[in-house]
Amino acid sequence: MIRILYNWNVAPEKLELFIETWKKTTNKIHKEVKGARGSFMVQSDNDPTAIKTMARWDSLDDWKKFWHEGNHSQMGFMHDLGERVSVEIFREIDDFTS
Repeated sequence: MIRILYNWNVAPEKLELFIETWKKTTNKIHKEVKGARGSFMVQSDNDPTAIKTMARWDSLDDWKKFWHEGNHSQMGFMHDLGERVSVEIFREIDDFTS
């Protein structure tokens, strides 16, 4: 398993729509894209415009295929609402969340 961490900056006036768009987008990707295992979103307590989303994937190859085959168009509306600052890839070692 891998995790992909996306760092976003979202203007306060666009935040509510960004969150709703993310919910629809992440659920659609989870249902339709091979290897996608869902994701979660967190917001900085110190800076409400700083949003992080972390997606879980079966493999790095599945995530790369998602990006290289153009399936990332599902995220287009999110890019219209927020600025994606960075993307980081992490290998999952263990997970004790329920």
